[in-house]
Amino acid sequence: MAGLKHFKMAMDPAIQKLGNMTTTRHKYFRWTPRTARITFMYAVFVPAIFGVVAYQTDGKWDLRAKRKGDLIAEF
Repeated sequence: MAGLKHFKMAMDPAIQKLGNMTTTRHKYFRWTPRTARITFMYAVFVPAIFGVVAYQTDGKWDLRAKRKGDLIAEF
């Protein structure tokens, strides 16, 4: 351990290429039907599903001050 310089490592060209690609990805992005579909799913569809489920189950369960054997359903 004494005298070795562990902080000096040989840089892997593949890792450098990957890092450069990820930092400049926005320059080469194109809207295709696939990327539009994926964006729609993550930006609109998934939050809408979570919103619908949240509104349907709003107020149905009360988890505060419950003891063993108490029901959590309030409806």
